[in-house]
Amino acid sequence: MLSRRTLLASAGALTGALALAPPSARAQPANPVGTLRIGALKFGTLNWLIATIEAEKLGEKEGLVIDNVDFASGQATTVGLQAGDIDLIVSDWLWAMRRRTDGDRLRFAPFSNALGALMVAPDGPVKTLADLRGRKLGVAGGALDKSWLLLRAYGRTQIDADLAEVAEPVYGAPPLVNKQLELGRIDAVLTFWPYAARLDAKGYKRLFDVKDIMAGLGIDPAPPLVGYVWREAILAQKGAAIAAFLRAAAAANRVLATSDAAWARIRPLMQAADDAEFAKLRDYYRAGIPDSFGEAERASCAKLYDVLASIGGPDLVGPNPGFDRGLFAPSGE
Repeated sequence: MLSRRTLLASAGALTGALALAPPSARAQPANPVGTLRIGALKFGTLNWLIATIEAEKLGEKEGLVIDNVDFASGQATTVGLQAGDIDLIVSDWLWAMRRRTDGDRLRFAPFSNALGALMVAPDGPVKTLADLRGRKLGVAGGALDKSWLLLRAYGRTQIDADLAEVAEPVYGAPPLVNKQLELGRIDAVLTFWPYAARLDAKGYKRLFDVKDIMAGLGIDPAPPLVGYVWREAILAQKGAAIAAFLRAAAAANRVLATSDAAWARIRPLMQAADDAEFAKLRDYYRAGIPDSFGEAERASCAKLYDVLASIGGPDLVGPNPGFDRGLFAPSGE
């Protein structure tokens, strides 16, 4: 958790940087609901969606102006949100839940149902979960990565072992652990879906999807892990703008689900190495476009929280653990 001093210092630096940003040159909508300031990773998948919203003029149709602010890291987006410099970001709901139970009233709506995967070389030594014993396993992120905690829980049920103890986890940034697998320095990698897609394009195989792991733990339907996050405090002022954005995002996803031309338009943002990688990134994204998020999905989130809390403990869920259904925004908010 960030200290108050760190948060305020970071927020001050962020505010100064935003003040230097050029004003938006976009046309104002005829019936404005307001401006929404959105923080996104420069080459992240949220920017693919925002670019589609802009190209299809979906924000204008909703009376919405989007002020898109690029960041270099996910932590910078969360600092911006907590400091009030940003209205909405994409983050995982476990982080938002911890902040909510600590008193920072956040709200969440699904961004993507795409989940990571355990990837292996097609001719490598790992063919089953049990084959990870004694092997080097790359883990994108750190020891509290949600997919890693789920895999550990799954290992306990399937092979009666904690993979943190019987395998050798190698933690690192997604591009780094991908490269380690390609160089043969590790035997498998558990990584986020865009990086699983990049490995898939190079001929690597999915041993397990995180969705399969959830199902094996009795969590079905598989809930999203990441979504749009905003603060309840801004709803009085910007509730209409948030609702307009969520509608525009859903409309943009309908375009991306069916239009190859829309994908050709955003290809420069995707940093695809070749046509195969571009196609896999497109297909993985499409497969993760969220549909409904109702009571069944909220119940799955509750089950998922219990599993993750049992493995991650206070380091993950904080000193005031608890599942608060109020985090999940009602449909249409």
